[in-house]
Amino acid sequence: MTVSKTAEKSGDATRGRKDAGDAQGQGHAEVLQLGELSEQLGYVLKRAQLKVFENFLRCMATLQLTPAQFSVLLLVEKNPGRNQTEIASTLGILRPNFVALLDNLESRDLCARIRSTNDRRSHILVLTDKGKAVLTRAKKLVATKHESRLNTLLGQANREALLEMLSKIANEF
Repeated sequence: MTVSKTAEKSGDATRGRKDAGDAQGQGHAEVLQLGELSEQLGYVLKRAQLKVFENFLRCMATLQLTPAQFSVLLLVEKNPGRNQTEIASTLGILRPNFVALLDNLESRDLCARIRSTNDRRSHILVLTDKGKAVLTRAKKLVATKHESRLNTLLGQANREALLEMLSKIANEF
């Protein structure tokens, strides 16, 4: 579900009715009333995710990496010798989507699929030299631009609390 451009232009799309009414009184176009939606965790999480992804993409524009591609490169780096099924499963990416993602990374010479010696049906993922260099640059950009912006916004204590809460949802819900 998306919020209209009108609602986004008025400010934070998760604000309640009072704020939407205030925007109307200031001569802005009529804003959609979110009602209970603004208090639904799933909706607010999705809106936050979209904002975080937009910022990530801006930070990674020079490297042309998406959050999913960055995640794959990180997992391949930290888990040498693991196959593409394990990486896709860990990230929650469906097989057809993961194959397309890998095709893109391979075409850019960032990673390679190598047939497993243990199971000829399986492919091990490895970073290329170029992939290692791009990942090193990407990690620096994420730390200095993306994560630092989130840290500034939230503060260290709130960041840690949010990570703990989101991990609880991801692992126990």
